[in-house]
Amino acid sequence: MIIKSVELMMTAGNASQYPETDFPEIAFAGRSNVGKSSLLNTLINRKNYARTSGQPGKTQTINFYAVNEANMLVDLPGYGYAKASKRERERWGKLIESFLLNRKQLKGIMLLIDIRHVPGQNDVDMFQWITHFGYECYILATKADKISRGKRQKHIADIKKALGLTDISRIIPFSSVEKLNRELVWEKIIELSNK
Repeated sequence: MIIKSVELMMTAGNASQYPETDFPEIAFAGRSNVGKSSLLNTLINRKNYARTSGQPGKTQTINFYAVNEANMLVDLPGYGYAKASKRERERWGKLIESFLLNRKQLKGIMLLIDIRHVPGQNDVDMFQWITHFGYECYILATKADKISRGKRQKHIADIKKALGLTDISRIIPFSSVEKLNRELVWEKIIELSNK
């Protein structure tokens, strides 16, 4: 995918701030610190466009990135960050739920899971919630460079089992460091956007 333009259209703290466009939207969901910002930076070929942080819970808003004036990549707040207050976690949860339930432009969701770990209950709940509401979902198994190539298939099989997935091709190993499967993820984004 050749990136000609990227624009952070909106950083939204509530539904009234969502941008009004007709661009098809693909949302990126995942636990805090799973690598959403790094993945987005890799997809758009920018180093620090989406702010990355070693500190979990940094993204507390919904960020809308228009790419090539045709597609919208939507960065959702990370979930499962234990150090955030209960009230803050509830606010993020309601923000994410409201977006996923009411956004007509939303075409599909990429759920990011750290390939090194078996999906936790929050990941399983999010996956079930996404599929319950009829969204197409791909699992991006992030940080694939942190484990050897020989072990990747076993970790992917663990993710498949934990989520109850039947189609292993829905799981895509990804590495921001190696740019592993960047083009494949873009293929899936375009495919979902055109549905």
